[in-house]
Amino acid sequence: MTVPQPPPFECGGLTRDMLLAGGLAAAIRKSQPDVVLLTDEQRRANLAALLAERPDHGRGVLVFAYGSLIWNPAIHITDRRLARLDGWHRSFCLATKAGRGDAATPGMLLGLEPGGECVGAVLHVAEADVESELDILWRREMVGAGYVPRWLPVSSLDGQALGSAIAFTINQAGPNYACNLAHAELVRRLSDARGLLGTNWDYLANTREGLRRMGIADEMLDHLAAEVEARRGNV
Repeated sequence: MTVPQPPPFECGGLTRDMLLAGGLAAAIRKSQPDVVLLTDEQRRANLAALLAERPDHGRGVLVFAYGSLIWNPAIHITDRRLARLDGWHRSFCLATKAGRGDAATPGMLLGLEPGGECVGAVLHVAEADVESELDILWRREMVGAGYVPRWLPVSSLDGQALGSAIAFTINQAGPNYACNLAHAELVRRLSDARGLLGTNWDYLANTREGLRRMGIADEMLDHLAAEVEARRGNV
């Protein structure tokens, strides 16, 4: 049985139907023709290569959610629970000129960077749904080359091993990796950027609220949200 999806926030038009129809890639190409996207063949090959390294066959697949997948997964899941990923941390390090920004004011999306730890959620995809649901997930997360998907070990908050989950880590060799952005510029983008999926502020606010609803505290997001709220109140 599929568990109820999280209560919908502002999803900016990013829906399961849109992903199935290829609408995200089409909308990005229309709004930003210069943005390099993966072809269908490249995306399918990327997914096939990851599944070839799958460690736990026959038990479904775990996906580690740390950003918008928490509040708008758009895939069918059978379970969702808190989890910790060691060796990686949540960071606004991926620039976007389409989804949550444009060429003049790129938006900033979350990625996993090496070091530290990250508390998020693991989403369980049933074995019978692995092929169809991961195809949808790849249409969303791997529309471009911003991430490197990996199998990484996750645990419960009390340290119990949960197995290996797919985690979308930042592609540090990618053209949209933005690790050295000045803090003031990051705050400006989170406050002002807007793209075809909505505002960067909504992305930040929804992620913060999604984490809070699961009982996850993230000081980085809280501090950034406070700074963005102050800026938005003064402009």
